[in-house]
Amino acid sequence: MIEVEIITPDRVFYTGKVSFIEMTTTEGEIGVFEKHVPTTCILAPGIVRLYEDENHQDEPKKAVVHAGFVEILPDRVRLMAEIAEWPDEIDKNRAEEARIRAERRIEENEEGIDMDRAELALKRAVARLAATK
Repeated sequence: MIEVEIITPDRVFYTGKVSFIEMTTTEGEIGVFEKHVPTTCILAPGIVRLYEDENHQDEPKKAVVHAGFVEILPDRVRLMAEIAEWPDEIDKNRAEEARIRAERRIEENEEGIDMDRAELALKRAVARLAATK
């Protein structure tokens, strides 16, 4: 088992032991078992899956993180995220409205629209919606 800590600026979101953790980084999806090679990665908006049972047969706990970075050591994983949310903390209607707004901005591609910001907003909304399913 590997110790996991998810920390945001306003709270210690999660601490516990897991057999496996999956997360989204800027380089893609990664999974971490105990004794992983030490590394750091930049987190991208996405779902973190925490497998608390030793055989990872049970449904994982899911959380949404928006940005930050992760420190991976052989015996522990520490995620430092701007925002972390459990699915029951997410307002599905608000997330759907944010998705529609972001898609509209991207489609219209008007002058003065920050496309990077619009794409990031879309990724956050999609991650929130996926976590609530």
